[in-house]
Amino acid sequence: MPAHPVRGSTVVRRRHTAVVAAVMSCSTVLTAQGPVEADGASIPSVPAPQLEWRPCVPGSPFDCATAQVPLDHAAPGGRSVDLAVVRRKATGPGKRVGTMFFNPGGPGGPGTVQMPQNYAFFPREVRERFDIVSWDPRGIGNSTAVNCFTSPREAADWNASKAVGFPVGEKEQKAFTAAYADLVRRCEKKDPELLRHVSTADTARDLDLLRRSVGEPQLNYYGISYGTILGATYANLFPGKVRAMTLDSNIGPRAWTNDASDDARLTTFLRVGSDHSAAATLDRFLDLCGSTTTARCAFSAGTPKATRVKFDRLTERLRKEPVDTWTYARTVADAVNSLYLVSGWSDLAGRLQELWRGRAPEPAAFPPAPPVPDPDPYLGEEQAAAVLCGDSPDPRDPGVYPLLEEASAARAGDAGRFWTWATAGCTGWPASPDRYTGPWDERTANPVLVVGTTYDPSTAYPNSRAMAEELADARLLTNEGYGHTALLNPSTCVQDHESRYFVDGVLPPAGTTCRQDTPPFTAPKPSGGVAAGGGALAVGRS
Repeated sequence: MPAHPVRGSTVVRRRHTAVVAAVMSCSTVLTAQGPVEADGASIPSVPAPQLEWRPCVPGSPFDCATAQVPLDHAAPGGRSVDLAVVRRKATGPGKRVGTMFFNPGGPGGPGTVQMPQNYAFFPREVRERFDIVSWDPRGIGNSTAVNCFTSPREAADWNASKAVGFPVGEKEQKAFTAAYADLVRRCEKKDPELLRHVSTADTARDLDLLRRSVGEPQLNYYGISYGTILGATYANLFPGKVRAMTLDSNIGPRAWTNDASDDARLTTFLRVGSDHSAAATLDRFLDLCGSTTTARCAFSAGTPKATRVKFDRLTERLRKEPVDTWTYARTVADAVNSLYLVSGWSDLAGRLQELWRGRAPEPAAFPPAPPVPDPDPYLGEEQAAAVLCGDSPDPRDPGVYPLLEEASAARAGDAGRFWTWATAGCTGWPASPDRYTGPWDERTANPVLVVGTTYDPSTAYPNSRAMAEELADARLLTNEGYGHTALLNPSTCVQDHESRYFVDGVLPPAGTTCRQDTPPFTAPKPSGGVAAGGGALAVGRS
């Protein structure tokens, strides 16, 4: 859940970022039979959209298409919206199994950009045996998008009206609250009809239409971060259509929905435990940095304790005197977001060291643009807010946020301040009439594979336990390591299990634990394929 386009949102940014495999047993095999979809009687049947695939750009290995779907699935004869779709065909060798759909998280992740960007991270055998398809969900990126401004200049001016990262002090807090109240007014004026139909449930119904468009009788799906909530929603709306579903770095469904109550005392991310998890991961970053040399971690002060003290002194200094545009809040936000990819921890340490020396560091660079028509679509904060705020209840009174911040900071330090304000845009946002609040235990045609990383700075590991427990039939695979998603912080062990699951329907044995291929502050190593899996090279931060 990196903080783009909404601060603290669950999409993995457009950044790129040996193992002892556990014993594998043939514990479960996918079947073709299952119950009828839970909502089959309530939603009218809609023809599957036609996908006219073409190379995204000349010479691109990716194909692009546009799907038209109903804005309101309950009234399919009305307005339609466009979905931008991207595909990479199975590369072989071996018999093609089918199509696997991928959601990169968010809410607000543009799949037409992020799937091509991160294609190499998928397990090798999955790439060989499946067409991989992703899309920009309704309201996002290159699809029919939520855009509450009349021009890029207007959007830039709005962004400049509030603090970067989170507000510090009463003056910034008032400006922060006022900016988001203004955003809500703009959005309700611009296209209120679209705002009412960008829920996760709407997107799950879009996904079922896309499944039908590619001719799959059942869904193969890989969702990371927010994509786990989308997957869980699909699994409970269309339980009979689940063939294979991997949910990586999970959000607990009851935490997301506030136990189906509108009376939220905590914000979404405090319920999810993002503050605790980010604080624990930041602490490990500083410990591991202090345990190595400055050649591997530039911010090291020689010992873990000395390095933690150094970080505290740096943030205290920045509170009083920023370094150029690097304020205390911007630095904390950069630190939390940069913990998502272990391949970027050394770069984060370099930026912190530059700030320690009183010099403004260069911000993290984006990776090269993927070969798609628009690799840099508009991704304003309102796009993620439209989904997050409409779906997941947050406190409606802006006045409680400073109190929540102090309570979170008492247990989670700087990371608590960051995550508390991550949903400040939700205070005035209208709830979606289509939001799904459960049940979460519909029996699916086939079991779900849930993957959780122990030190995840965004979606705390207990959420993956919760997901596995709340779904009717799921198996938890624990990834002992760091960062947000096992997909982008590769583990050959995890990839082997995912490959066996997607290709043959074999779940890992209960209680299986894996480890990352490349620990923090070590040189990247190729993670070659073993048995049914494949690996990707950790190629550095993006």
